[in-house]
Amino acid sequence: MSVPVPRIVHEDEWLAVVEKPAGMITHPAPGNDDPDLVAALGGLLGGGSDPERPGIVHRLDRDTSGLLVVARNERAHKALSAAIAERRVKREYVALVEGCPASRTGTIDAPLGRDHRSPERVVVGGRRQRDAVTHFTVRERVGRDALLDLELETGRTHQIRAHLQAIGHSICGDPGYGRRGMHGLERQFLHAARLSFRHPEDGRTVELSSELPPDLAAALERARAGG
Repeated sequence: MSVPVPRIVHEDEWLAVVEKPAGMITHPAPGNDDPDLVAALGGLLGGGSDPERPGIVHRLDRDTSGLLVVARNERAHKALSAAIAERRVKREYVALVEGCPASRTGTIDAPLGRDHRSPERVVVGGRRQRDAVTHFTVRERVGRDALLDLELETGRTHQIRAHLQAIGHSICGDPGYGRRGMHGLERQFLHAARLSFRHPEDGRTVELSSELPPDLAAALERARAGG
């Protein structure tokens, strides 16, 4: 099995923005031997108090692909961490979901916590719940399903996946919160497609986008064809 390789889409002396491929965890985790972004980026990263995750200011699930911003020094790490905590980093995703929401746009404002029965999952109203807010727009109806644009206001573990399941529109192919294998998918159809923030050094706006990777693009075409 080949090891996924992240692609650097922006780099300067303060930070980098990378496309994380599916199949890669963001940083090392106990009991998880999957390839991780920290190891792949090596000396590019810097800042933060945890030596296991230098430069990391936010995460993507292993099988969610797309854009992540990482810090290269302590000053950038502090500034980017604060920007995320204060909801000044715009993170937009694309998801193909089961069924179609009744409204073209909507907001899911529902606290998330660990599932009492399956602690690796999060659910609305679980243990040690924290506020969680996700905005969605229906971009396209795809047969019985729908392609959504989503924006995170908060960044909880599995937030989009759990929120969409809670409103009855699980992400297609999601093994933890939906149904495996839909439209030939081997993972959930979730991609971090756009990222926008102010640069921590000079204040300029950094805006980047990422196209759907080939596996998701192919699944979308199968869904459009009724497959």
